[in-house]
Amino acid sequence: MKIKVVLLYLVAFYSVNTQAQQIEWMSLAEAIEAQKIAPKKIFMDVYTDWCGPCKLLDKNTFQNPDVSRYISEHFYAVKFNAEGQEEIKFFDQTYTNPNYDPNRKGRNGTHQFIQYLGVKGYPTMVFFSENGDPIMPVVGYLKPQQLELYLKLIKQGDYQVFSKPEDFQNYQKSFIPRFRG
Repeated sequence: MKIKVVLLYLVAFYSVNTQAQQIEWMSLAEAIEAQKIAPKKIFMDVYTDWCGPCKLLDKNTFQNPDVSRYISEHFYAVKFNAEGQEEIKFFDQTYTNPNYDPNRKGRNGTHQFIQYLGVKGYPTMVFFSENGDPIMPVVGYLKPQQLELYLKLIKQGDYQVFSKPEDFQNYQKSFIPRFRG
């Protein structure tokens, strides 16, 4: 496992430094292990197979060169199927999907980890700190410049100084997007 994580870290490092346009997705376990080697926040894309906006996010937003470069450089990127059967070990708890049915087409059972995170819709992007603590979810399809606001807000730690809703609204109003649409 550790060799695979080191290799994934090296691939991500190489990708960033060669200006690759693809996000190198990993599992949550791999991202948490990589954090032990080189601390970075985690960006998790929570999706389902049947979710149309999730597919649009993959096609239109995650393929954007500015988005993929920024995520690859500043985050460990995790793709997580909210209705999959992956076993998650998180802070001494194990989460599964006991209602997963491999023969079911379309919607399937919801993973316990998604319930723990409080995810209510898809797509949802969840940010985690360098220590693995959940920071915040962002629900819905976002275009590159819309996602840029959250990526930079989390990366720079600006979310930590907000004490009321107006703080975020003011941040949002003064934010100047740099990503190409």
